[in-house]
Amino acid sequence: MVYDQDYEQEYNEIREKNEVYLGEFWKDLVDSGLKERTANRHCQNVDFYINTYLLREGPLEMAYGVNSDIISDYLGDFFIRKCMWSTPSTIKSTATSIKKFYKCMLQRGYINETAYRELIGTIKDNMDSWLDDCEVYNDPSADNPFRFF
Repeated sequence: MVYDQDYEQEYNEIREKNEVYLGEFWKDLVDSGLKERTANRHCQNVDFYINTYLLREGPLEMAYGVNSDIISDYLGDFFIRKCMWSTPSTIKSTATSIKKFYKCMLQRGYINETAYRELIGTIKDNMDSWLDDCEVYNDPSADNPFRFF
């Protein structure tokens, strides 16, 4: 395996920025009146998205996470198949956390309004399908919705 120092440097730089974004998000959640436990849950959901999924995919910066193809792949495929804790309920709560996070990022000027609206629209338009796929995937007696052959 060839060691790619540029990749590792980019990965680490993005991860450091993500920690700042998560800190700002947590502060905004608590300042809005949420309990620390609830704020922590939202931050954990977002942390997995931006520091596991997006970094694994690129590494991609936080702002790329609003892209409709990326969020669809995450909530509609990766999360369902790769996360043992995926249920329709956790898809909903994760989507809520992601929407809250990107609203915070919009308010702080890190993403634009068009990107935020794309994210919200994608989640709204696809949620029922994702929930159905997750329910079927978690049912051992049902056909796997991700099996293509």
